[in-house]
Amino acid sequence: MSVLDNWGDWKNFLGDRLHHAQNEGMNDNTINDLAFEIGDYLAKQVDAKNDQEKVLADLWSVASKEEQHAIANMMVKLVQNDGTHR
Repeated sequence: MSVLDNWGDWKNFLGDRLHHAQNEGMNDNTINDLAFEIGDYLAKQVDAKNDQEKVLADLWSVASKEEQHAIANMMVKLVQNDGTHR
């Protein structure tokens, strides 16, 4: 089963990656830029596996670049308290 199959697992996966990046000293701007690039890749290359991902993909598809950056930044905020190693 992929982490993309379950919204809670996906948020924990992202939370773990976020905490690892922060512990390695990655700054917030770099993290937000990476979140945008990952969001763009997922929206273009990966089929949504659950309803939440479908909503995000639909929003991403109609958003401007500035709005896509805002979505990516909100995803970072959403998962900052998630993860298995809090």
